[in-house]
Amino acid sequence: MEINIQRSVLLPLSRIQVIMTSSPEVTSINQEALVLTAKATELFGSPFVQYVTTYSYRHGSGKEKEALTSSDLSNTAEESEAFQFVADILPKKILASKYLKMLKEKREEEEEENDNNDESEVDETEFYPPKISLVRTLLD
Repeated sequence: MEINIQRSVLLPLSRIQVIMTSSPEVTSINQEALVLTAKATELFGSPFVQYVTTYSYRHGSGKEKEALTSSDLSNTAEESEAFQFVADILPKKILASKYLKMLKEKREEEEEENDNNDESEVDETEFYPPKISLVRTLLD
């Protein structure tokens, strides 16, 4: 008896496959691995998302406004040790102008450091914005 794989998972397999193949180390994905990854994400993701949102609502400004904001979620990720592992995917929002100003200041500092060094090597370290959340990609 064959079970329809598409009906056994709630998340879109095509999106999960796109996310998985976005890694340079991955060249192809077995259908079984794709389904297992989707199921694991559903089993872990749903209770986790419910818990994080409830915790953020109770400990954030949402309780007063009767609404949950993205800043409540990012504050929870930064302030609670239990949620530190999601701090990268729940970053605080900043204006583009503020980000560009921070980037300019960082580059100026690096240039000053390079000018102060006697070595003629150029440091090619760049400042990159936070990565896009896989969870947000799945929910789009």
